[in-house]
Amino acid sequence: MTIKRSVLASAIALGFSGQASAIEDFIIEDIQVNGLQRVALGASLTYIPVQVGDNLNDFRLTQTIKSLYSSGHFDNIEAYRDGNALIIKVSERPTIAEIEFDGNKDVKEEQLQTNLDDQNIRVGEPLDKTTLTQLEKGLEDFYQSIGKYNASVTAKISHLPRNRIKLTFEFVEGKAAKVKQINIVGNELYTDEKLLSLFESKYDLPWWQFLSNDRYQKQTFSGDIEKLESFYKDQGYIRFSVDSSQVALTPNKEQVYVTLNVKEGEKYKLKDVSFIGDLVGLDKAIEAIVPLKSGDFYSAAAVTYSEETITNYLGAFGYAYPEVKTIPDINDETKEVSLTMSVTPGKRINVRRINFVGNSVTDDEVLRRELRQFEGSWLSNRMLEASKARIARLPYVEKVEFETIQLANEPDQVDVVFNVTERPSGSFTAGVGYGDLTGLSLQLGVQQENFLGTGNSVGISVNTYSYSKQVSLSFTDPYFTVDGVSLGGSIGYSEINYGNSYSNSEDYELSRISTRLTLGYPLNETSRISYGVGYLHNEMSNFSQPSEQMRDFYTVYSDPEDKQNQLIFDNYELSVNWMRSTLNRGLFPTAGSSQNVGMKVAIPGSDAQFYKFTAEDRHYFPLSRDHRWVFMTKASFGYANGYGSFDGNDYILPIWELFRAGGSSTMRGFENNVVGPKLFYRQSTTGIGVPDASGETGEVLLGPEFDTITKYTRGGSAAISNGGNAQALATLELIFPIPFTEEESTSIRPSVFMDIGNVWDTEFDYERYGNLSLTELNKLDDYSDPTRYRASAGMSVQWISPMGPIVFSFSRPLKRFDDDDTKFFSFNIGQTF
Repeated sequence: MTIKRSVLASAIALGFSGQASAIEDFIIEDIQVNGLQRVALGASLTYIPVQVGDNLNDFRLTQTIKSLYSSGHFDNIEAYRDGNALIIKVSERPTIAEIEFDGNKDVKEEQLQTNLDDQNIRVGEPLDKTTLTQLEKGLEDFYQSIGKYNASVTAKISHLPRNRIKLTFEFVEGKAAKVKQINIVGNELYTDEKLLSLFESKYDLPWWQFLSNDRYQKQTFSGDIEKLESFYKDQGYIRFSVDSSQVALTPNKEQVYVTLNVKEGEKYKLKDVSFIGDLVGLDKAIEAIVPLKSGDFYSAAAVTYSEETITNYLGAFGYAYPEVKTIPDINDETKEVSLTMSVTPGKRINVRRINFVGNSVTDDEVLRRELRQFEGSWLSNRMLEASKARIARLPYVEKVEFETIQLANEPDQVDVVFNVTERPSGSFTAGVGYGDLTGLSLQLGVQQENFLGTGNSVGISVNTYSYSKQVSLSFTDPYFTVDGVSLGGSIGYSEINYGNSYSNSEDYELSRISTRLTLGYPLNETSRISYGVGYLHNEMSNFSQPSEQMRDFYTVYSDPEDKQNQLIFDNYELSVNWMRSTLNRGLFPTAGSSQNVGMKVAIPGSDAQFYKFTAEDRHYFPLSRDHRWVFMTKASFGYANGYGSFDGNDYILPIWELFRAGGSSTMRGFENNVVGPKLFYRQSTTGIGVPDASGETGEVLLGPEFDTITKYTRGGSAAISNGGNAQALATLELIFPIPFTEEESTSIRPSVFMDIGNVWDTEFDYERYGNLSLTELNKLDDYSDPTRYRASAGMSVQWISPMGPIVFSFSRPLKRFDDDDTKFFSFNIGQTF
């Protein structure tokens, strides 16, 4: 006699003849399960609540079949009695071998699979065919939640060998319903325009807002209602409510009319604030940090902020999971609200262990030394955030997050895990390159910011450009001592021919040997100071006809007895530099600021005595919560000059220390080094003299009023800048996300910018040329005037490539002078702007 699930609701018959309405009890001598394919026999027996030797009756048989069905592995179950043996025949549910989506264009497969996962529909799991209709309905509901009311979903099954199936969902999405109109009924205090401006849902959009979306989405509109409630309650209308909302579809299901019925109520004031619960001895401090004051209008935002402030404050003392609830007592007669803030700090949490995940290159110790949260101490949210910020500022870290894991058997202890995403920390270059600043170049070098995972910076490079050859070796240990004292050093040799067209400067050659040693000391969590000492040996030679600026320099420093026409300088330099950074990242920051102030002095006894001061300030202001829109400001200032005198002459600032601007790294839109005072020559003029006794006339040197002025150009291009001893530069930049992407990119950053600034020479004496003719004098400008600024605007793309940071810029000058050379496109390798 066969027993099926369909008769389980009534009496279950099990007998030899099949005629009895109830089975006769018998002692089970054997149990057999037939029809198994994928499910192991042992696994199926675990769902059978009887075993050999048990007495089988109606009730226990019913329970056996129910238990087998509850396993989810079987579509059909039949039970037989063969003698005293219980025979169970099963038909297994097919296993899902593949899930395919067809026709879904508007919804990503990841979203659809997440929806299926919630219903346990995934590859490798058995399929209950009776749920297919429910699945189809669920997916159609999902489409309706995003405004596609005409969407239809059909689930199809394709049978595969070994009782497997391919499950295909075919979608006909249809058009998304658009919001045709939103009506707000009952508002008297604020206009419809004001309230609708709060909404993310839009309708009747003008053509220029083509990037906005007027599709109706249920979740979006629910969020809009929450924004509306928050707006009113933030203004003191604590009794505000949305009494009802109606959504009406047009017959074609392509347009939606929405109506909200609101009740504004009256404005309430705050009567008093009291605290209950355990304030762990921090009563006065907690009361002081709460901004709620008696007599102020009630604000839900201020209440939420107060709760978060108390939570964060307790978190700094190890109370990681406090509960802060605000209980309002509303007096509708006086229109006042009394607030009672209930504080439950919970257990004080101790950190057992701190682990790092994801750092395959960087040693744990390198990351651990940046921590301000320590093992064995109380858990502090402030120290965790400070640790995260310090790790994120490392140049070889792309992203870092942390999580606290509460221990199962230790409720007052947690482990902290920092999840680190590393970025390439170095590069190897070998080959031939071309750059708009360098021209043709041959390169061989290694630069490693995280040498062997130690956090030390090591650089070895051999570069030959069209106008220079450079060899350098540098090393920096940021943790020379455990207290964070850094030690760095460098040694290098270079030969530069400034007569090359790419240099845009005076014609001469400079060879240099340099060495420098630097010690840095942390002042606090965000700032440090460093001291440096250096030696430089500079040799200048092969001067062409010197310009007016070079003539002054050459006159002071040249040796009349030197027949080789060389200038040799041995300088001993001391430097001090103060740096501060609250940036949230080392590369591509989106929030915070950085400041850098430096002073360099060539000490007495050097061949050229001078000082040089520089300062830079940079700020990043996030304009959106996800930090994809950021406004950046940058300002830099510099001043340098010689000091002291020798042999009756004042020391002059060496020309290699002059400030220069223009190009991709300073002022985009201008050629390299063209911003600032121009190189020019003053040439004497000769005339015909008085005839001598023989009647012949000679040439005579005319007076200075007949001198001519010629600006120095190279190859017929615009005038070349000499540089100046003072500069002021500023940048305004709007950083925006890559179009048509939803996540922030950590390797590419586009922006639009405006650069403005000037380089000038405070020592330039315009009146010195007052004896020139008006025609020649008009060829000169007052190069000591700081107001002769330039400006440019354009678009920039920064890319963190395997070779290092690369910046591409497209820009046009907004303000320039006639003798400035401009450049629409430029790029720079090795630094971000």
